[in-house]
Amino acid sequence: MANLTKKAENLLFLIWAQAFIALAGSLFFSEVMGYAPCELCWIQRILMYPLVVIYGVAAFKKQVSIALPGLILSGIGMFVSIYHYLVQKLPALQEAGDSCGLVPCNLAYVNYFGFITIPFLAGTAFIIIFVLHVLLIKEMRESK
Repeated sequence: MANLTKKAENLLFLIWAQAFIALAGSLFFSEVMGYAPCELCWIQRILMYPLVVIYGVAAFKKQVSIALPGLILSGIGMFVSIYHYLVQKLPALQEAGDSCGLVPCNLAYVNYFGFITIPFLAGTAFIIIFVLHVLLIKEMRESK
C-alpha cells in the first residue's frame, strides 16, 4: 500500500464528491422532480453510480490503484453524455432521439440558459472526474 500525499488524498476526495453530487442530482431529477430517464440517461447512470463506490473505497483505503476502473467508466461516460447532448441540440441528430425508447432521448426536461440540460450536467461531471483522475495519476508519478 503506497502512502498518498495530501494532494492525492484531496484529489480522491474531490473525485468522490463530484460523483456523489452527480448521483444525488440524477436521483433528484427522477425521484423529486418526476422526470423519467431515457435509455441514454440510464446508460449514464450505470456508468456514474459505481464511481461513488469505487472512489469512496479508494479514498477510504488510500489506494489509487482501486480507482482505475473509475477512469475507464468516466471516459466512456463522457462520450455517452456528449452524444446524448448532441442528440438534444443538433437538429440532424434529433430524429435519432425519437426512437430511443419510451422516453425520447431528444426530450430536454431542463434547458437552463438555453444550453444546460441533464446530459450537459452529466457530461460536465464525467469530464471533471476524468480530468481530476488524470491529475491524480500525475501526482502519484511525481511523488515517487
